[in-house]
Amino acid sequence: MKKTIITLAILALTGCAQMPVEWIDAAPTKTEVANNIKKEFDTISEPAAGRPLSVAVYGFKDLTGQRKPSPNLASLSTAVTQGGETFLIQALQSVGKGKWFEVVERVGIDNLTKERLIIRQMREAYEGKDAKPLLPMQFAGVILEGGIVGFDSTVNAGGTGARIFGIGSQAQWSQDTVTVSLRAVSVNTGKVLATVTVQKTILSTSDGLTAFRFFDAGTKSFEGETGVTVNEPGTFAVKSAIELAVVELIKEGERKGHWDFKKEVKKDELVQSETSKIRNSQEEAADNKSGDNKNDGRGQTERSEPPKQK
Repeated sequence: MKKTIITLAILALTGCAQMPVEWIDAAPTKTEVANNIKKEFDTISEPAAGRPLSVAVYGFKDLTGQRKPSPNLASLSTAVTQGGETFLIQALQSVGKGKWFEVVERVGIDNLTKERLIIRQMREAYEGKDAKPLLPMQFAGVILEGGIVGFDSTVNAGGTGARIFGIGSQAQWSQDTVTVSLRAVSVNTGKVLATVTVQKTILSTSDGLTAFRFFDAGTKSFEGETGVTVNEPGTFAVKSAIELAVVELIKEGERKGHWDFKKEVKKDELVQSETSKIRNSQEEAADNKSGDNKNDGRGQTERSEPPKQK
């Protein structure tokens, strides 16, 4: 009897593990927001100027000051990444297939200037006055400032579950929110050209199965539990938020007239334009031909007339 009840409980757990959980209405549904962001990030229109804008990034720091949430003890780990400028530089170099921005090094400017000084001193020591000078460093027309300005833990949370005869399933979920801010500053005037603020949701889900049964006349019990938890990486959320902020900054600058999108000529418009050019050239050729024929006829008429007698 004991072995029979344990076997039935194991079979029940196996059957529940194969049950879908789409019936859980409280759980958030998956969307294609990340895919849409990535698609817009890659396919945004090119700049009308035809050349990338030179920009500088000095840093993109964590301004929240928050620690990673822990239910039992204080954590020394920060809630978000401390290397946001890495993702920002990568996003600037990749947005619009690399045709929008040209990033100059400013995060490690001290190391760069030290290395240039070493090269100059070594060349002067071995080559003297005839030492070849280094090329001048490229300057930026725009500085990008900002940072991670917010991290809100457990903004939304919920779950649901059901159990019958001590066997059932349950699901829980929670949402965190990370907020980033980005602004473009003109080096020439110091004016803030555009500012954007973007939020990204961090989703965590947990699914579990439990079983609890009494057997042997209620003198013994069996309990089993299994589950899985999936947490969206916070670093990935910060990276996605920064990429979206770069796209929104480009759009905001275009709306304010600081730069323009390159106008794309559609295929039908291009065909119509070429057709109209060919038609115009044919009409001009026909007009020139008819004008030449008139001139030739007039010349023949004048030559056929006899000279007048005085």
